[in-house]
Amino acid sequence: MNFETALAKPLPFDNLLTPLIEAGYNSTLLWQAGVLAACALAAWGAMRLIHPYLDKTGALWTAGRGGMHRVGVPLLMLLALLLGRDLAGVWLANTHLLNLAVPLLLSLVGVRLAIYSLRYVFEPRESLKVWERSAAWLIWGAFALHITGLLPRIHAAMEALSFQSGSHRFSLWLLLQAAAVIVVAIIAALMLGRLVERRLMGVTQLNLSLRMALSKAVRTVFLILAVLVALPAVGIDLTVLSVFGGALGVGIGFGLQKVASNYVSGFIILLDRSVRIGDMVTVDNKYGEVSQINTRYTLLKAFDGTESIVPNETLITQTVVNHSLTRPNVRISLPVQVSYDADLERAEALMLEAARSQQRVILDDPDSLPRVFLKEFADNGVLLELAVWIRDAGEGQNNLRSDINWAIWRGFKAAGIEIPFPQRVVHFAPSSGPISIDS
Repeated sequence: MNFETALAKPLPFDNLLTPLIEAGYNSTLLWQAGVLAACALAAWGAMRLIHPYLDKTGALWTAGRGGMHRVGVPLLMLLALLLGRDLAGVWLANTHLLNLAVPLLLSLVGVRLAIYSLRYVFEPRESLKVWERSAAWLIWGAFALHITGLLPRIHAAMEALSFQSGSHRFSLWLLLQAAAVIVVAIIAALMLGRLVERRLMGVTQLNLSLRMALSKAVRTVFLILAVLVALPAVGIDLTVLSVFGGALGVGIGFGLQKVASNYVSGFIILLDRSVRIGDMVTVDNKYGEVSQINTRYTLLKAFDGTESIVPNETLITQTVVNHSLTRPNVRISLPVQVSYDADLERAEALMLEAARSQQRVILDDPDSLPRVFLKEFADNGVLLELAVWIRDAGEGQNNLRSDINWAIWRGFKAAGIEIPFPQRVVHFAPSSGPISIDS
Protein backbone atom coordinates (compact mmCIF):
# COMPACT_ATOMS: atom_id res chain seq x y z
CA MET A 1 0.00 0.00 0.00
CA ASN A 2 1.51 3.33 -1.04
CA PHE A 3 1.06 6.69 0.58
CA GLU A 4 -1.63 8.06 -1.82
CA THR A 5 -3.73 4.90 -1.59
CA ALA A 6 -3.63 4.94 2.19
CA LEU A 7 -4.79 8.55 2.36
CA ALA A 8 -7.48 7.99 -0.24
CA LYS A 9 -9.06 5.19 1.77
CA PRO A 10 -11.97 6.56 3.85
CA LEU A 11 -11.42 6.39 7.57
CA PRO A 12 -13.99 6.65 10.34
CA PHE A 13 -13.97 10.04 11.98
CA ASP A 14 -14.77 9.27 15.62
CA ASN A 15 -14.90 12.65 17.36
CA LEU A 16 -15.76 12.43 21.04
CA LEU A 17 -16.52 16.14 21.36
CA THR A 18 -19.19 16.42 18.67
CA PRO A 19 -21.70 13.96 20.22
CA LEU A 20 -21.21 15.64 23.60
CA ILE A 21 -21.91 19.10 22.16
CA GLU A 22 -24.91 17.86 20.19
CA ALA A 23 -26.37 16.22 23.27
CA GLY A 24 -26.60 19.62 24.90
CA TYR A 25 -28.16 20.06 28.30
CA ASN A 26 -30.46 17.17 29.18
CA SER A 27 -31.10 14.72 31.97
CA THR A 28 -28.76 12.13 30.45
CA LEU A 29 -25.85 14.52 30.81
CA LEU A 30 -26.77 15.12 34.45
CA TRP A 31 -26.90 11.39 35.10
CA GLN A 32 -23.42 10.99 33.59
CA ALA A 33 -22.12 13.84 35.76
CA GLY A 34 -23.58 12.02 38.75
CA VAL A 35 -21.76 8.83 37.72
CA LEU A 36 -18.51 10.81 37.46
CA ALA A 37 -19.05 12.29 40.91
CA ALA A 38 -19.80 8.86 42.37
CA CYS A 39 -16.67 7.40 40.78
CA ALA A 40 -14.56 10.28 42.13
CA LEU A 41 -16.02 9.82 45.62
CA ALA A 42 -15.41 6.06 45.48
CA ALA A 43 -11.80 6.58 44.37
CA TRP A 44 -11.21 9.13 47.15
CA GLY A 45 -12.69 6.79 49.77
CA ALA A 46 -10.68 3.81 48.53
CA MET A 47 -7.51 5.89 48.64
CA ARG A 48 -8.27 6.91 52.22
CA LEU A 49 -8.50 3.23 53.13
CA ILE A 50 -5.24 2.40 51.34
CA HIS A 51 -3.24 5.30 52.83
CA PRO A 52 -2.54 3.67 56.24
CA TYR A 53 -1.03 0.63 54.52
CA LEU A 54 1.10 2.81 52.23
CA ASP A 55 2.42 4.93 55.11
CA LYS A 56 2.97 1.98 57.45
CA THR A 57 6.60 1.91 58.60
CA GLY A 58 8.48 -1.34 58.51
CA ALA A 59 6.34 -2.84 55.77
CA LEU A 60 7.94 -5.58 53.70
CA TRP A 61 6.69 -4.11 50.42
CA THR A 62 7.75 -0.48 50.12
CA ALA A 63 8.38 -0.09 46.38
CA GLY A 64 6.06 2.21 44.45
CA ARG A 65 4.66 4.12 47.43
CA GLY A 66 5.39 7.45 45.81
CA GLY A 67 3.88 6.30 42.52
CA MET A 68 0.72 5.04 44.25
CA HIS A 69 0.34 8.37 46.05
CA ARG A 70 0.59 10.15 42.69
CA VAL A 71 -1.63 7.98 40.49
CA GLY A 72 -3.80 6.35 43.13
CA VAL A 73 -6.86 8.61 42.90
CA PRO A 74 -7.04 8.97 39.09
CA LEU A 75 -6.26 5.27 38.58
CA LEU A 76 -8.95 4.13 41.00
CA MET A 77 -11.37 6.62 39.49
CA LEU A 78 -10.57 5.27 36.02
CA LEU A 79 -11.29 1.71 37.12
CA ALA A 80 -14.52 2.79 38.78
CA LEU A 81 -15.49 4.79 35.68
CA LEU A 82 -15.00 1.81 33.36
CA LEU A 83 -17.34 -0.21 35.54
CA GLY A 84 -19.77 2.68 35.96
CA ARG A 85 -19.91 3.37 32.21
CA ASP A 86 -20.91 -0.23 31.50
CA LEU A 87 -23.60 -0.07 34.15
CA ALA A 88 -24.84 3.35 33.00
CA GLY A 89 -25.06 2.14 29.41
CA VAL A 90 -27.86 -0.22 30.46
CA TRP A 91 -30.40 2.56 31.22
CA LEU A 92 -28.88 5.69 29.58
CA ALA A 93 -29.36 6.46 25.90
CA ASN A 94 -25.72 7.58 25.51
CA THR A 95 -22.56 7.93 27.59
CA HIS A 96 -20.72 10.64 25.65
CA LEU A 97 -19.45 12.42 28.77
CA LEU A 98 -18.18 9.18 30.28
CA ASN A 99 -16.52 8.25 26.98
CA LEU A 100 -14.65 11.56 27.08
CA ALA A 101 -13.69 11.15 30.76
CA VAL A 102 -12.02 7.75 30.19
CA PRO A 103 -9.16 8.97 27.92
CA LEU A 104 -8.85 12.10 30.07
CA LEU A 105 -8.22 10.05 33.22
CA LEU A 106 -6.00 7.66 31.28
CA SER A 107 -3.86 10.58 30.08
CA LEU A 108 -3.68 11.99 33.61
CA VAL A 109 -2.51 8.62 34.94
CA GLY A 110 0.04 8.35 32.11
CA VAL A 111 1.48 11.82 32.76
CA ARG A 112 1.80 11.31 36.51
CA LEU A 113 3.25 7.85 36.08
CA ALA A 114 5.76 9.05 33.47
CA ILE A 115 6.96 11.91 35.68
CA TYR A 116 7.23 9.65 38.73
CA SER A 117 9.17 7.04 36.74
CA LEU A 118 11.65 9.60 35.43
CA ARG A 119 12.21 11.04 38.89
CA TYR A 120 12.59 7.56 40.39
CA VAL A 121 15.18 6.43 37.84
CA PHE A 122 17.23 9.58 37.22
CA GLU A 123 18.84 12.03 39.60
CA PRO A 124 17.11 15.43 39.98
CA ARG A 125 18.63 17.87 37.49
CA GLU A 126 17.57 20.68 35.21
CA SER A 127 17.56 18.51 32.07
CA LEU A 128 15.09 16.14 33.72
CA LYS A 129 12.43 18.85 33.62
CA VAL A 130 12.74 18.98 29.83
CA TRP A 131 12.06 15.24 29.60
CA GLU A 132 9.12 15.54 31.99
CA ARG A 133 7.57 18.34 29.94
CA SER A 134 8.17 16.41 26.71
CA ALA A 135 6.47 13.30 28.12
CA ALA A 136 3.52 15.36 29.36
CA TRP A 137 3.10 17.11 26.00
CA LEU A 138 3.25 13.80 24.10
CA ILE A 139 0.61 12.18 26.30
CA TRP A 140 -1.74 15.18 26.31
CA GLY A 141 -1.21 15.60 22.55
CA ALA A 142 -2.23 11.99 21.95
CA PHE A 143 -5.30 12.61 24.12
CA ALA A 144 -6.22 15.70 22.10
CA LEU A 145 -5.83 13.81 18.82
CA HIS A 146 -7.94 10.96 20.15
CA ILE A 147 -10.91 13.04 21.29
CA THR A 148 -10.91 15.04 18.06
CA GLY A 149 -10.83 11.90 15.92
CA LEU A 150 -7.57 12.78 14.16
CA LEU A 151 -5.50 9.96 15.63
CA PRO A 152 -6.72 7.24 13.16
CA ARG A 153 -5.90 9.47 10.20
CA ILE A 154 -2.42 10.26 11.49
CA HIS A 155 -1.91 6.57 12.17
CA ALA A 156 -2.88 5.70 8.58
CA ALA A 157 -0.55 8.34 7.16
CA MET A 158 2.38 7.11 9.24
CA GLU A 159 1.59 3.51 8.34
CA ALA A 160 1.70 4.44 4.65
CA LEU A 161 5.24 5.84 4.93
CA SER A 162 7.10 2.54 4.78
CA PHE A 163 10.03 0.77 3.17
CA GLN A 164 10.90 -2.85 2.50
CA SER A 165 14.04 -4.51 3.90
CA GLY A 166 14.21 -8.08 2.64
CA SER A 167 11.09 -9.86 3.77
CA HIS A 168 10.33 -7.28 6.45
CA ARG A 169 8.29 -4.12 6.01
CA PHE A 170 9.10 -1.12 8.19
CA SER A 171 6.72 1.82 8.46
CA LEU A 172 7.06 5.11 10.27
CA TRP A 173 4.35 4.02 12.68
CA LEU A 174 6.16 0.75 13.39
CA LEU A 175 9.45 2.55 14.07
CA LEU A 176 7.71 5.10 16.32
CA GLN A 177 5.89 2.33 18.13
CA ALA A 178 9.14 0.38 18.54
CA ALA A 179 10.91 3.46 19.92
CA ALA A 180 8.09 4.06 22.42
CA VAL A 181 8.01 0.44 23.54
CA ILE A 182 11.79 0.32 23.90
CA VAL A 183 11.82 3.56 25.94
CA VAL A 184 9.08 2.26 28.22
CA ALA A 185 10.85 -1.09 28.58
CA ILE A 186 14.17 0.58 29.38
CA ILE A 187 12.58 2.86 31.99
CA ALA A 188 10.83 -0.16 33.51
CA ALA A 189 14.15 -2.05 33.55
CA LEU A 190 15.89 0.91 35.21
CA MET A 191 13.12 1.12 37.80
CA LEU A 192 13.51 -2.58 38.58
CA GLY A 193 17.28 -2.11 38.73
CA ARG A 194 16.90 0.81 41.13
CA LEU A 195 14.50 -1.25 43.26
CA VAL A 196 16.96 -4.16 43.43
CA GLU A 197 19.79 -1.73 44.17
CA ARG A 198 17.92 -0.23 47.11
CA ARG A 199 17.12 -3.65 48.49
CA LEU A 200 20.74 -4.79 48.11
CA MET A 201 22.07 -1.64 49.77
CA GLY A 202 19.90 -2.49 52.76
CA VAL A 203 21.61 -5.87 53.19
CA THR A 204 24.42 -4.75 55.48
CA GLN A 205 25.75 -8.30 55.83
CA LEU A 206 27.23 -8.09 52.33
CA ASN A 207 30.29 -6.03 51.50
CA LEU A 208 29.53 -2.62 49.95
CA SER A 209 31.60 -3.33 46.84
CA LEU A 210 29.85 -6.67 46.33
CA ARG A 211 26.45 -5.01 46.70
CA MET A 212 27.36 -2.39 44.11
CA ALA A 213 28.69 -5.03 41.70
CA LEU A 214 25.50 -7.09 42.03
CA SER A 215 23.27 -4.04 41.55
CA LYS A 216 25.14 -2.95 38.40
CA ALA A 217 25.07 -6.48 37.00
CA VAL A 218 21.33 -6.79 37.66
CA ARG A 219 20.69 -3.43 35.99
CA THR A 220 22.67 -4.50 32.91
CA VAL A 221 20.75 -7.79 32.67
CA PHE A 222 17.43 -5.95 33.00
CA LEU A 223 18.39 -3.53 30.21
CA ILE A 224 19.38 -6.34 27.86
CA LEU A 225 16.18 -8.24 28.61
CA ALA A 226 14.12 -5.09 28.08
CA VAL A 227 15.46 -4.62 24.55
CA LEU A 228 15.15 -8.34 23.73
CA VAL A 229 11.52 -8.36 24.90
CA ALA A 230 10.52 -4.98 23.45
CA LEU A 231 11.63 -5.57 19.86
CA PRO A 232 9.66 -8.79 19.25
CA ALA A 233 6.66 -7.19 20.99
CA VAL A 234 6.32 -4.69 18.12
CA GLY A 235 6.98 -7.25 15.39
CA ILE A 236 10.69 -6.70 14.78
CA ASP A 237 12.58 -9.96 14.28
CA LEU A 238 15.79 -10.11 16.26
CA THR A 239 17.56 -11.83 13.36
CA VAL A 240 17.39 -8.50 11.49
CA LEU A 241 19.79 -7.09 14.07
CA SER A 242 22.43 -9.73 13.38
CA VAL A 243 24.28 -7.48 10.94
CA PHE A 244 24.07 -4.58 13.35
CA GLY A 245 25.33 -6.83 16.15
CA GLY A 246 28.31 -7.85 14.07
CA ALA A 247 29.13 -4.23 13.26
CA LEU A 248 28.77 -3.34 16.92
CA GLY A 249 31.18 -6.15 17.85
CA VAL A 250 33.74 -4.83 15.38
CA GLY A 251 33.25 -1.32 16.74
CA ILE A 252 33.83 -2.50 20.28
CA GLY A 253 36.90 -4.40 19.14
CA PHE A 254 38.46 -1.29 17.60
CA GLY A 255 36.97 2.08 18.49
CA LEU A 256 35.21 1.22 21.75
CA GLN A 257 37.78 -1.10 23.28
CA LYS A 258 38.74 1.50 25.92
CA VAL A 259 35.11 1.94 26.92
CA ALA A 260 34.62 -1.82 27.12
CA SER A 261 37.86 -2.20 29.06
CA ASN A 262 36.79 0.43 31.60
CA TYR A 263 33.39 -1.23 31.90
CA VAL A 264 34.88 -4.66 32.62
CA SER A 265 37.51 -3.15 34.92
CA GLY A 266 34.75 -1.55 36.98
CA PHE A 267 33.20 -4.96 37.66
CA ILE A 268 36.64 -6.43 38.50
CA ILE A 269 37.34 -3.66 41.01
CA LEU A 270 33.97 -4.16 42.68
CA LEU A 271 34.34 -7.94 42.84
CA ASP A 272 37.94 -8.27 44.03
CA ARG A 273 37.47 -5.35 46.48
CA SER A 274 41.01 -4.05 45.98
CA VAL A 275 39.59 -0.52 45.93
CA ARG A 276 36.47 0.24 47.95
CA ILE A 277 34.34 3.29 48.53
CA GLY A 278 35.85 5.30 51.37
CA ASP A 279 39.42 4.06 50.84
CA MET A 280 42.27 6.56 50.81
CA VAL A 281 44.32 5.85 47.70
CA THR A 282 47.11 7.34 45.64
CA VAL A 283 46.92 6.67 41.91
CA ASP A 284 48.57 8.54 39.06
CA ASN A 285 50.09 11.02 41.58
CA LYS A 286 46.62 11.84 42.89
CA TYR A 287 45.70 11.30 46.55
CA GLY A 288 42.16 11.30 47.84
CA GLU A 289 39.13 9.36 49.00
CA VAL A 290 37.24 7.01 46.68
CA SER A 291 33.75 8.51 46.68
CA GLN A 292 32.18 6.65 43.73
CA ILE A 293 32.91 3.58 41.64
CA ASN A 294 30.89 3.93 38.45
CA THR A 295 30.64 1.80 35.35
CA ARG A 296 33.32 3.67 33.40
CA TYR A 297 35.30 5.64 35.98
CA THR A 298 36.11 6.01 39.67
CA LEU A 299 35.69 9.36 41.39
CA LEU A 300 38.58 10.41 43.64
CA LYS A 301 37.84 13.30 46.00
CA ALA A 302 40.84 15.25 47.28
CA PHE A 303 40.90 17.24 50.50
CA ASP A 304 41.03 20.56 48.66
CA GLY A 305 37.56 19.86 47.22
CA THR A 306 38.70 18.85 43.74
CA GLU A 307 37.43 15.59 42.23
CA SER A 308 39.50 13.49 39.85
CA ILE A 309 37.83 11.18 37.31
CA VAL A 310 40.10 8.14 37.08
CA PRO A 311 39.29 5.54 34.37
CA ASN A 312 38.71 2.11 35.85
CA GLU A 313 41.35 0.64 33.56
CA THR A 314 43.97 2.82 35.27
CA LEU A 315 43.17 1.21 38.62
CA ILE A 316 43.77 -2.21 37.07
CA THR A 317 46.88 -1.59 34.96
CA GLN A 318 48.78 0.87 37.18
CA THR A 319 50.12 0.64 40.73
CA VAL A 320 47.59 1.89 43.26
CA VAL A 321 48.67 2.79 46.79
CA ASN A 322 45.72 1.95 49.04
CA HIS A 323 46.38 3.53 52.43
CA SER A 324 43.45 1.76 54.09
CA LEU A 325 43.12 -1.63 52.39
CA THR A 326 43.72 -4.05 55.28
CA ARG A 327 43.56 -1.55 58.15
CA PRO A 328 42.46 2.09 58.34
CA ASN A 329 45.56 3.25 60.26
CA VAL A 330 47.63 5.90 58.48
CA ARG A 331 51.05 7.14 59.61
CA ILE A 332 51.85 10.87 59.63
CA SER A 333 55.41 12.16 59.96
CA LEU A 334 56.27 15.65 61.19
CA PRO A 335 59.97 16.68 60.91
CA VAL A 336 61.22 19.21 63.49
CA GLN A 337 64.75 20.60 63.78
CA VAL A 338 66.27 21.87 67.05
CA SER A 339 69.62 23.49 67.76
CA TYR A 340 72.62 21.52 69.03
CA ASP A 341 72.40 23.35 72.36
CA ALA A 342 68.81 22.19 73.01
CA ASP A 343 67.84 19.53 75.56
CA LEU A 344 66.86 16.66 73.27
CA GLU A 345 65.07 14.68 76.00
CA ARG A 346 62.99 17.75 76.85
CA ALA A 347 62.25 18.35 73.15
CA GLU A 348 61.19 14.70 72.78
CA ALA A 349 58.83 14.97 75.75
CA LEU A 350 57.23 18.16 74.43
CA MET A 351 56.70 16.64 70.99
CA LEU A 352 55.07 13.53 72.48
CA GLU A 353 52.91 15.72 74.69
CA ALA A 354 51.78 17.72 71.65
CA ALA A 355 50.85 14.47 69.88
CA ARG A 356 48.94 13.05 72.86
CA SER A 357 46.88 16.24 73.15
CA GLN A 358 45.14 15.49 69.84
CA GLN A 359 42.04 13.29 69.98
CA ARG A 360 42.58 11.83 66.50
CA VAL A 361 46.01 10.37 67.41
CA ILE A 362 45.92 6.64 68.26
CA LEU A 363 46.87 6.05 71.89
CA ASP A 364 45.23 2.67 72.59
CA ASP A 365 47.31 0.50 70.23
CA PRO A 366 50.82 -0.42 71.45
CA ASP A 367 52.03 -0.80 67.86
CA SER A 368 50.76 2.62 66.81
CA LEU A 369 51.80 4.89 69.67
CA PRO A 370 53.47 8.28 68.92
CA ARG A 371 57.25 8.12 68.68
CA VAL A 372 60.08 10.59 68.15
CA PHE A 373 63.00 9.56 65.96
CA LEU A 374 66.40 11.25 65.76
CA LYS A 375 66.80 11.35 62.01
CA GLU A 376 70.20 12.99 61.51
CA PHE A 377 72.70 15.58 62.67
CA ALA A 378 72.12 18.22 60.03
CA ASP A 379 74.15 21.30 59.17
CA ASN A 380 72.04 23.72 61.18
CA GLY A 381 70.74 21.47 63.98
CA VAL A 382 69.47 18.08 65.06
CA LEU A 383 66.63 16.74 62.89
CA LEU A 384 63.88 15.00 64.86
CA GLU A 385 60.75 13.35 63.44
CA LEU A 386 57.46 12.86 65.23
CA ALA A 387 55.47 9.85 63.93
CA VAL A 388 51.79 9.52 64.83
CA TRP A 389 49.03 7.17 63.63
CA ILE A 390 45.40 7.98 62.92
CA ARG A 391 42.36 5.90 61.96
CA ASP A 392 40.30 8.60 60.22
CA ALA A 393 42.39 9.55 57.22
CA GLY A 394 39.22 10.70 55.51
CA GLU A 395 39.10 13.67 57.88
CA GLY A 396 42.29 15.04 56.37
CA GLN A 397 45.93 15.25 57.45
CA ASN A 398 46.89 18.90 57.01
CA ASN A 399 44.58 20.07 59.78
CA LEU A 400 46.13 17.56 62.21
CA ARG A 401 49.65 18.53 61.12
CA SER A 402 48.83 22.16 61.77
CA ASP A 403 47.40 21.47 65.25
CA ILE A 404 50.41 19.39 66.32
CA ASN A 405 52.89 21.92 64.90
CA TRP A 406 51.16 24.74 66.77
CA ALA A 407 51.36 22.73 70.01
CA ILE A 408 55.07 21.97 69.43
CA TRP A 409 55.78 25.65 68.71
CA ARG A 410 54.09 26.78 71.93
CA GLY A 411 55.85 24.09 73.97
CA PHE A 412 59.28 24.89 72.54
CA LYS A 413 58.77 28.60 73.05
CA ALA A 414 57.78 28.13 76.69
CA ALA A 415 60.74 25.80 77.32
CA GLY A 416 63.25 28.03 75.52
CA ILE A 417 64.11 25.40 72.90
CA GLU A 418 65.45 27.04 69.78
CA ILE A 419 64.39 26.03 66.28
CA PRO A 420 67.45 27.01 64.21
CA PHE A 421 67.53 28.64 60.86
CA PRO A 422 70.29 28.34 58.23
CA GLN A 423 73.52 30.11 59.26
CA ARG A 424 76.71 30.74 57.37
CA VAL A 425 80.10 31.69 58.84
CA VAL A 426 82.21 33.83 56.52
CA HIS A 427 85.99 34.12 57.14
CA PHE A 428 87.92 36.99 55.57
CA ALA A 429 91.51 36.13 54.58
CA PRO A 430 94.17 38.69 55.76
CA SER A 431 95.18 41.19 53.13
CA SER A 432 98.70 40.69 51.61
CA GLY A 433 99.17 44.36 50.82
CA PRO A 434 97.99 46.75 48.14
CA ILE A 435 97.63 45.41 44.66
CA SER A 436 99.20 47.51 41.93
CA ILE A 437 98.23 47.32 38.35
CA ASP A 438 100.78 48.43 35.77
CA SER A 439 99.38 49.81 32.63
